[in-house]
Amino acid sequence: MKINNSPWIDQLRKDRPLKKLSKDESTDVAIIGGGIAGISTAFFILKHTTKKIILIEKSKLAYGATGHNAGQVVSYFEKPFHVMAEEFGVQLAGEAQKSIELSWEFLEEMYTEAGLTLNFSRFTGYDGFSTFEQVEESLKNNLARREAGLLIHQIDIAKESEFSTEMLSKYDGLYTLKEKKEILLCLETEDASFIAMLSEPKGVMNSALFTEEVSEYLLKIYPERFTIYEHTLISKVVLKEDHVLLAGPANAVITAEKVILCTNGFENIEILNQGGLAIDTRFHHNVNGVVARMTGYLEKKNKSPTAISYYVDAPEGFADMDQAYFYLTRRPFEHESDEKHNLICVGGPQHAIADREEYLFEFDYPEVVQKEVDDFVKTVYDPEPNTKIDYKFTWHGLMGYTPNGVRLIGEEPLNPVLLYNLGCNGVGILPSIYGGSRIARIIAGEKLAPSIFDPKSVSK
Repeated sequence: MKINNSPWIDQLRKDRPLKKLSKDESTDVAIIGGGIAGISTAFFILKHTTKKIILIEKSKLAYGATGHNAGQVVSYFEKPFHVMAEEFGVQLAGEAQKSIELSWEFLEEMYTEAGLTLNFSRFTGYDGFSTFEQVEESLKNNLARREAGLLIHQIDIAKESEFSTEMLSKYDGLYTLKEKKEILLCLETEDASFIAMLSEPKGVMNSALFTEEVSEYLLKIYPERFTIYEHTLISKVVLKEDHVLLAGPANAVITAEKVILCTNGFENIEILNQGGLAIDTRFHHNVNGVVARMTGYLEKKNKSPTAISYYVDAPEGFADMDQAYFYLTRRPFEHESDEKHNLICVGGPQHAIADREEYLFEFDYPEVVQKEVDDFVKTVYDPEPNTKIDYKFTWHGLMGYTPNGVRLIGEEPLNPVLLYNLGCNGVGILPSIYGGSRIARIIAGEKLAPSIFDPKSVSK
């Protein structure tokens, strides 16, 4: 079967010069992880402080989860908001949600200041629902959003649905009724099983190319304060009371005042805390790995960019997920000079893995997953009879899920020389960027109010 072939990696510069750590170095801040979280953290620290930064990546910039997604930019948590409100309280959950929604501005800030030219589109995207349980989950979220002082999402329910007045009575004012044909038109499907939809801000972009271009901007603007080392594996992090030592290849050591883990939380890095109580060596096992699988193909460029999620009955590939859905993005495919196409990316099938050793970048793309995606495309998104689609790209990526489903952003409670901006939790672009801005405020010495992002559970 086809190998792990991401369209985002395909667009990166093949001739970009790389630098590998070969001797001892010292810096103010060391960032481990060269994806969108690492480069966003570097961007905001460099902008708002005078600190010197070394960013270390074990492979190449953006070749991890940042280069293996569907290109979707969203401002929600994969964990339902009403569940977050119950777990953390309405106020803290609401403040966290506002932070992620405001991160659209941080993304625009990075894009504008770096003078980026890569395609980035924002629009209203949709989630399509086929059962009352799916609809009610969104209605509960709206109820909690209203209580938290957030704008409620537009939820449209088909007039033709069989929902009773009693089923919807406690959600008055949180939805509207609409003709099913209008809902199907927005969802771009003829599948009549979809009976409701949610509308919300979404976007699409190549987060790998974004990361690469922002890194080039930072190297140009801060040549004396910013260094990137790639193909540099950090095997051990030794935390002292007021500094940290990072063990790199060929016995090279980086000494820093602070170290920030900007990874998916699924790395084999040994953390030794010599500045206080032992940090739980099982920390990385507290982040569960989920392998997401995606497929991409080209179609004539006659439609605008979009991002749509389709909640469906779960086929075999969704066995590990509580709520199954296919997600689709459509955006211009810049990697062409003579023709103009849209790139259609489809994902959904995924599975959990027990430890990092079970995931290999070179894993083949299973035939059964390809069939599930193909069946979805042909029956839901593009129901043209007897058509054969040429799937140009098939890829998968490893996502890290924290125990509470919320990104870890902040200082390690047992030793503040270690900080975190990690945990994809299914939707990583805006949370990664927000994490970078929050970490920069901490590095600058600002005392922040308690947040659900605080890594309190790291030492448990």
